[in-house]
Amino acid sequence: MIIVENATKWKIAILICALIFLITSLQLGPIAAPKITITNDTRVQSEEVEYFENAKGFFARPVLDGTYPGVIMIHERWGLNSNIRDMARQLASFGYNVLAVDLYQGNVASTSDEATQLVAELNQTLAIDNMKAARQFLKEKGSPVFASLGWGFGGGQSLQLALSGEPIDATVIYYGSLADDLSAIKKPVLGFFGGKDTTIPITSINAFESKLNELNVTNEIHVYPSAGGAFANPTGSGYAPQETEDAWIRTLDFLNKYLRS
Repeated sequence: MIIVENATKWKIAILICALIFLITSLQLGPIAAPKITITNDTRVQSEEVEYFENAKGFFARPVLDGTYPGVIMIHERWGLNSNIRDMARQLASFGYNVLAVDLYQGNVASTSDEATQLVAELNQTLAIDNMKAARQFLKEKGSPVFASLGWGFGGGQSLQLALSGEPIDATVIYYGSLADDLSAIKKPVLGFFGGKDTTIPITSINAFESKLNELNVTNEIHVYPSAGGAFANPTGSGYAPQETEDAWIRTLDFLNKYLRS
């Protein structure tokens, strides 16, 4: 486990490596050299798409034709809101086909009570089928490899998709619910957690990492000691901008490493 005491230091180091990579690989085209862009980058196109019964997702992809890895993006407990759509477009600007799924059949919570109710009403079997359909959608759009990525509720669902046996090449979990039986996981896992998150104790994080190691599953588990739960949600009271930026840089590096090799 990596305890990230100084996110800024790591951020600078990773940025330097990323810049070196970009400079040396620009001639390889869009799949080899994703560039940092803003959310409304005109090089990204997006639309609502039907990919599963009673579910419309948000599909973002580069405007330029090419073969791009696919990412199944899974919303927080609030649902598929504008924040998740922004993240889908941002990730697409780095050279990915991104489908932000909707596990709530169009419902979006505006209060914590509503979000709690939506989570309680979730049919987990249907949610897995939903995410599997998202992978199939991305495959039909030409993506040869796939990752899942989610925050909070979505982080837990990202893990559940990996546990389902669906062919996923990389799994990214932002402070999602963990599991004990990880034997179905074969591909790399990236996890981010807040040291002050009372819903996911450090003992559970340690056990999760130890089990992955026992199974010889490549993993990178990062804990930000001063961050709490939902630290990457810019609309939340626990938002930690430095930790969020550091985690995002690490996410991009991880996806680039395991989806473009």
